[in-house]
Amino acid sequence: RPMAAFPRPYIISSSRGVAMKIVVYAICKNEEQFVERWMQSMSEADQVVVLDTGSTDNTVQRLRDRGAAVTQETIRPWRFDAARNRSLELTPEDADVCVCTDLDEVFHPGWRDALERAWTPDADQAAYRYTWSFNADGSEGVVFWAEKIHTRTGWRWVHPVHEVLQRTGSPGARITAAGVQLDHHPDPRKSRGQYLPLLELSVAEDPADDRNMHYLGREYMYRGRWDDCIATLRRHLAMPTAVWRDERAASMRYIARSLAEKGDWRDARDWYLRAIAEAPHLREPYMDLAMLLYRREEWEGVLYFTGCALDIQDRPRTYISEAASWGSLPMDLRSIALYHTGRGPEAAEAAREACRLEPSNQRLEENAALLERLAQRSAGEEDPPFTGI
Repeated sequence: RPMAAFPRPYIISSSRGVAMKIVVYAICKNEEQFVERWMQSMSEADQVVVLDTGSTDNTVQRLRDRGAAVTQETIRPWRFDAARNRSLELTPEDADVCVCTDLDEVFHPGWRDALERAWTPDADQAAYRYTWSFNADGSEGVVFWAEKIHTRTGWRWVHPVHEVLQRTGSPGARITAAGVQLDHHPDPRKSRGQYLPLLELSVAEDPADDRNMHYLGREYMYRGRWDDCIATLRRHLAMPTAVWRDERAASMRYIARSLAEKGDWRDARDWYLRAIAEAPHLREPYMDLAMLLYRREEWEGVLYFTGCALDIQDRPRTYISEAASWGSLPMDLRSIALYHTGRGPEAAEAAREACRLEPSNQRLEENAALLERLAQRSAGEEDPPFTGI
C-alpha cells in the first residue's frame, strides 16, 4: 500500500525529545469528494485508520490509494458511538495519541508540531480550536474548543448521537493545544434526518443526561416542533445536573424563540430576560431580545440590548457562541434603531461599522450609503425610503 502521505513513521518531539506515535482515526460513508483534501490535512500523522460503514462510491479505494488503512463494516443498529468505538479499536495499540476527525474536517498545517509542543507526560486529552461553521463571506461562524485528541487507552465513546468521549480509566491531565486549528467544511446536502430519532433514543437510554435533553429540545426547535421544544427544555432546566449557565441560557433562549413563533411575544420576552440573567456574560441572549424588539419596532429597547451585547468584548470558547452576535448584526440593528429615533449621524456611523464587519453584504452597503445621504441632507428635503433589515 502506498505510504507517500506519511513520510515519517515516528516523529521525535522537538520540545521533549520523546518519540510520539500519532494516529488519526475516522468513520465515513460515501465521502469520496473529501478524501484528497482530508488525507492531505492528516498527512502529518504517522498513520490514518478509517472505518467505512457502507460506502457505495469510490471512498474506500481513494482512501487506500492515499495510504489510509480502511476497514469496511456495517454498524446495525446505527449509532455514532458504536461506530466511533469500533474505529478506535482499529487503531494500533502502540499509538501514543489518537486524533478523531471526520472526512469533512481539515487541520491547518503544522498541527502536529503544535500538538507535540503542548503535550505533557501526564496528558491524556487535548483541547483545540474548532471552527464548526463559516459565514457566506468565508469568515468564521461558530467557533469553540473541541477535545477529540486523546491517549489510546482509557476512553470510550458514549451516546447514539452527539457522542462524547468518556474516561474508563484513571484521569490524566487535559492540555490546551494552542495552534491546533480544525475547520469543518460539511456537505450542505447532507441530511439531519437521523439525528432526531437517535437523540430520542439517547434520552430514553439515559434520561438523567442533561446534555442530550438540551440537544433534543434544540432539535425539536430546528424541526419547528415548538411545543415539544418548550416541554423538553423545561425538563432540561429542572434537572439537578443542568448547572452549566451557558447551556441553561441557551435552553431559555430556545423556549423564547418557540414562544415567539407561536405568537406569544410577551412570554418570549420574559424568557429572553431570564436567559440574560442566567448568563449575562454572553452576547446571544441580549441579541435575541434585541431582534424580538426590532420586529416590534421598539427602538429604544433595541438600542439598549444591542449596547449591552457590545459591552461584552471577549468571545467565549463555547459552542453557544453564535456567529451573528459577533458579526455585523449588533451594529446593523443599532443603525436602524438610531435612524428611527432621529439620530441620523449616529445611525450612519453604526451602519459604516456594520459594513466594516461584513464588507460583502450588499444590503448593509446600501443602508450605509442611504444613511450617509440622510445625515448630510440639507434642511427641508424629503426623507428617502428606508427599510432596514
